[in-house]
Amino acid sequence: MAFSLIHKPDAPSRGISWKAAVMLCSLLLAPLILLHLLTDGCASSSPVNEASSLGRDSVLFEKSGTLKRLALTVGSELRGYGAARRASRALADERSRKMELQLPGGGEEEEDSRVAMSGKVSPRFAGKLSPLGEGSKKMPQALIIGVKKGGTRALLEFLRVHPDIRAVGAEPHFFDRNYDHGLDWYRDLMPKTLEGQITMEKTPSYFVTREAPARISAMSRDTKLIVVVRDPVTRAISDYTQTLSKKPDIPSFESLTFKNRTTGLIDTSWSAIQIGIYAKHLDNWLQYFPMDQILFVSGERLISDPAGELGRVQDFLGLKRIITDKHFYFNQTKGFPCLKKAEGSSKPHCLGKTKGRTHPNIDPEVVQRLRDFYRPFNMKFYQMTGRFFGWDN
Repeated sequence: MAFSLIHKPDAPSRGISWKAAVMLCSLLLAPLILLHLLTDGCASSSPVNEASSLGRDSVLFEKSGTLKRLALTVGSELRGYGAARRASRALADERSRKMELQLPGGGEEEEDSRVAMSGKVSPRFAGKLSPLGEGSKKMPQALIIGVKKGGTRALLEFLRVHPDIRAVGAEPHFFDRNYDHGLDWYRDLMPKTLEGQITMEKTPSYFVTREAPARISAMSRDTKLIVVVRDPVTRAISDYTQTLSKKPDIPSFESLTFKNRTTGLIDTSWSAIQIGIYAKHLDNWLQYFPMDQILFVSGERLISDPAGELGRVQDFLGLKRIITDKHFYFNQTKGFPCLKKAEGSSKPHCLGKTKGRTHPNIDPEVVQRLRDFYRPFNMKFYQMTGRFFGWDN
């Protein structure tokens, strides 16, 4: 009798079965290995702890050399990934710190303004962040609104030493040049702050911009305003000196001062002269802000007694007087005070080479005519502010 042969399926080879088993075990055990390594092995960067963690893991899989190698491989990759993340974060923190410590030099403020006009955010606008990036971006509660060549850069750098002040390094020029970008754009330029910290920025041209008071008041009527003022004659010469450094072919200071040298009529349309008529500009601000929300800092005293002026500013902002005499030393070469330790650094710091330029020699007769011109405006300014600045002595 013929029997039909019944063919049974060939048994899987041992090699294939073993590979399938390894793959299945890998899929089942990988999550456990990941969880264990993340909570135990990756919690410490110590080579000793990592080694002991690996030892415990390997005991669990000592019966399977393949699974043991799998555990070691996954653990190694996880630790490599964690180390890369830590290195990347450290590099980012270091870059952020260096950007914050970079101070404006010749032409950098103008470059930031051009970037702002394009609608992009300059890297130097990046604010000071806490190590883990806590905090949020807020509208500034205080503004340094003026005046150009009065000492605003020095004041800002001195204030940034205070741990409760976070300030934009460059000048946003929002309320004069970039207002059409909107308040959300402006807020995005601000540094992140924690509860209790004050957000600040400084743009000296705000003080002489007619639209600025109304625009700032629309943002917040509680905004505190700081104006650094200086002898208007000295300020005008300093303003001219800065322009001369960029445009050596401009007319002389004397020829720009007068509409007609013979009659002695001062040309108030020249910005270097016009900025120094402080009483006129202050009238515009007082239509939107009460006097107790405006602090006037003496540019001269900021040089002779920086701690004293900074004390007044800290009181005005409602902050503890942390910035004191111990933070300053006088640099004889530059002729103004410098920080013993800059914000975020352990080294002494002075303002850049664009500050403290040597003024050209100006005809003494022209200087005297300017003093006579400014005197009535100065007297009105003293009365409005209740402070005598001594520019007419």
